[in-house]
Amino acid sequence: MSPSSAESKPSSEGFNAVPGDGAIARFERAVAPYAQRFAEAPAVGALRESLPVALAAVVVAIVALVLAPSTSSAQAEALRGWASLGTRVRDVIPSAFSIASVVMVLALSLRLAVRLRLPPAPAIGFALLTFWLAMPRDAVRAIVAFAASRGTSGLGAFATTLGASGLFTAIVVSLAVAGAIALGRRRFGPGAGEVAGGAAVCLLAGLLYAAHFSLAAALSSAIAPLATLGDSWAALALITAIESALWLVGIHGPALFAAIVLPVYLTLQAANTAAAARHEPIPHIVVVSTFLFVFPGGAGATLPLVLLLLRSRVRRLRTFAFATIVPSLINVNEPVMFGLPIAYNPVLAVPFVLSPVVLSSLTYAALALGWVGRPIFYVPSSIPTLVSVFLATFDWRACVLVVVNVAVAGAIWLPFVRVYERLEAARAAS
Repeated sequence: MSPSSAESKPSSEGFNAVPGDGAIARFERAVAPYAQRFAEAPAVGALRESLPVALAAVVVAIVALVLAPSTSSAQAEALRGWASLGTRVRDVIPSAFSIASVVMVLALSLRLAVRLRLPPAPAIGFALLTFWLAMPRDAVRAIVAFAASRGTSGLGAFATTLGASGLFTAIVVSLAVAGAIALGRRRFGPGAGEVAGGAAVCLLAGLLYAAHFSLAAALSSAIAPLATLGDSWAALALITAIESALWLVGIHGPALFAAIVLPVYLTLQAANTAAAARHEPIPHIVVVSTFLFVFPGGAGATLPLVLLLLRSRVRRLRTFAFATIVPSLINVNEPVMFGLPIAYNPVLAVPFVLSPVVLSSLTYAALALGWVGRPIFYVPSSIPTLVSVFLATFDWRACVLVVVNVAVAGAIWLPFVRVYERLEAARAAS
């Protein structure tokens, strides 16, 4: 880790030393120590390390399932043409996330064991058993049939249930098992404590299973309304706000919600593409490519932040901005999230959530009023924003909208950046 990166880490001492009696200074002194302790919690660190593994598993599973030998003429037809390929990708997303949820159990249990200094075998074993019992009965039957038929039966109810809630279920189960084992070790010592803690969670899961209560099904029902909001301003604003808020605590928001929202908005995206091919009016506003307008620079709309820091009066912030401007232009902002940092930063948290919510409203209004053409094609977010929105819409006005969005977000970021600069200058002088 570079010295500047190390200095940027939030510390309770640094925040407690913030001078002044203003509301922001008092807020920082009150909140920062708790935010720091939360950031350093083993569960948060393990979750931050495990989610990229699960997301990689999603990508690998999607590619494998799309390229798997077709079992019917319908599947073979689905691989012909970009629109039908998009349909095929949409159809395999639930299966990919159900597979990734199992990977999440393994990865998160392992990282929790390492961080809590627990033996990995019981942590992983009890978590897998509890995860199995947390599924509804029809999902269990579907995975048994899948294994017995060597995959020809399909994942069925297993994919349907866990496509939406699998990652959440994996997180709850892994945290519960690791916590119970840690508690058991403190009460009964190594060996017996691990068995007692893991068995207690499994027993509870078994009782719930016998009572026909499924944690996975309950979580799926709880988060299902997000997918039913569909093509609306409420959907765009709510998804944007939740994903941004999750990033603030170091959790990859898009990874958690992709299983819920991606199938819906890929379907709407495909409908737009098909309508354009038939020279019909574009029916949908909120599709996957709509989020290109909302997140210039990545989650939190951080490109304006980096642009502002290029002219910062604080040398560290100015140097940091020059180092991160190129990734920001292709919407890669993990260096900004954890290097500046924004995660667990009470000053920068407000514009990080507020900016994309405001941009979602401006974008929806511009598209709904016909000032900018609606997104037709899916374009990866790794393409620079000005280029990606034009390729998605083939409308030059989309580039104008992005410039306006960056300016509006910059105005939102500006006062908070100035406060953060004063705090950084005070730390450097102390």
